Amino acid sequence: MPGIESSLRASGITHIAGVDEAGRGPCAGPLVIAAVILKDSDSPALARVRDSKALTEKLREELFDVVVQQSLSYSIIEISPEEIDRIGLHKSNLEGMRRAINSLDVLPEYVLTDGYAIEGIAIPNLAVWKGDQVALSISAASILAKVYRDRIMREMDIKYPGYGFAKHKGYVTAAHNASLANIGVTALHRRSFANIAELL
Repeated sequence: MPGIESSLRASGITHIAGVDEAGRGPCAGPLVIAAVILKDSDSPALARVRDSKALTEKLREELFDVVVQQSLSYSIIEISPEEIDRIGLHKSNLEGMRRAINSLDVLPEYVLTDGYAIEGIAIPNLAVWKGDQVALSISAASILAKVYRDRIMREMDIKYPGYGFAKHKGYVTAAHNASLANIGVTALHRRSFANIAELL
């Protein structure tokens, strides 16, 4: 849906929040959701902002600071493995999006999300198909969420040595599965995920 933000601004809506998550797929680590309202989506400083998955790790790290500097307001929320196990992944994602929006210092007039509409908030919101590829505010949120989560997983690599969290970030890989078989399940793992449940 190219041009959605431009259309909203043309109708007089200026405080547009983009929301995206990182970490739905991994079997270890938190789910991280970010929300961001950009000061000026036409700023040249944001020219390199893209869907985080299309960027190198180095460029994501650089753009994290750019997005923060160019934000009118932003928030980053963690949903723990325990909460994911308790209420489920999809509900955790929706709850995280609500928390991220409610944690913004500036009240958005409109919210754009990547893929899922946010239930339970009074602010008008729209789920945009492949939103992190077509809406700048969602792309910016995707960078915040991805970089923040990757930093967590690098820290967890130190706390839980031998699992390779700094490399695979908790996703299910052959190396991760081998570590699970050899060392066992940690408190960082999501026990509701099938491959972890099989080991318990």
